[in-house]
Amino acid sequence: IAMQCLEAGRHVYLEKPFTVNAAEAERVLGEAARRGLKVTVGHNLMFTRAALGMRRLVDGGYLGGRPVHCEAYYCYDLGNQAYARAFLGDAAHWVRHLPGGLLQNTISHGISRIVEYLPSDRVVVKAHGLTSAALAEAGVAGVKDELRVILESAGVTAYFTFSSQIRPTLSELRLFGLANGLLLSDNQHTVARLPGKRPKSYLPYFLLPARQGWESLSAAARNARDFLRWRLHMSDGMRLLFERFYAC
Repeated sequence: IAMQCLEAGRHVYLEKPFTVNAAEAERVLGEAARRGLKVTVGHNLMFTRAALGMRRLVDGGYLGGRPVHCEAYYCYDLGNQAYARAFLGDAAHWVRHLPGGLLQNTISHGISRIVEYLPSDRVVVKAHGLTSAALAEAGVAGVKDELRVILESAGVTAYFTFSSQIRPTLSELRLFGLANGLLLSDNQHTVARLPGKRPKSYLPYFLLPARQGWESLSAAARNARDFLRWRLHMSDGMRLLFERFYAC
């Protein structure tokens, strides 16, 4: 469908997974470049107000340079989603036939955030996928719903965790630099600063919790203001990504 749109001279916004495999992705991107057209993928979580706030802090030098380590978490509650129940109960479901199965349809949320901060396309990847005990006990065969990944690129390392079992269900990104760290939480729609310096006294036991509490209160107040102004809603990242796609 993407190729048909490009051949018709139209810019293309694609939902993830971008394509089924790398060869198809190269075809789409090559055709777009040949025709001078724009293609983007719907990673709307990268364009929420919180995500843009984290990016501004990184660009402003809060980390003390580029990140030296990243950690991304993306969790899915298989027992509380109509979509999950549909593919778990249907062996012919289209997700079952993706080369990467359930993982291919979900892990791009976390991986897309990590690769933004990797300095090179040459990446060493170590990955381990498995079927959780809960899914095995439910009699669902051939579906991996747990994934742990270690990545390294030009001295920058990253961890990625996908899980259907971890509670609370996390959707977050942690960045660590030479000076400080940052924590982006999609569930709370917040960015927390993680100070790198620790005074050699008992003060951190009092000051750091107080500072974290103040940041949380400030974030809650900011979210409340944005909600009342209709600037905070479930699809605000998608709205902004649409706007930027049309603008470009």
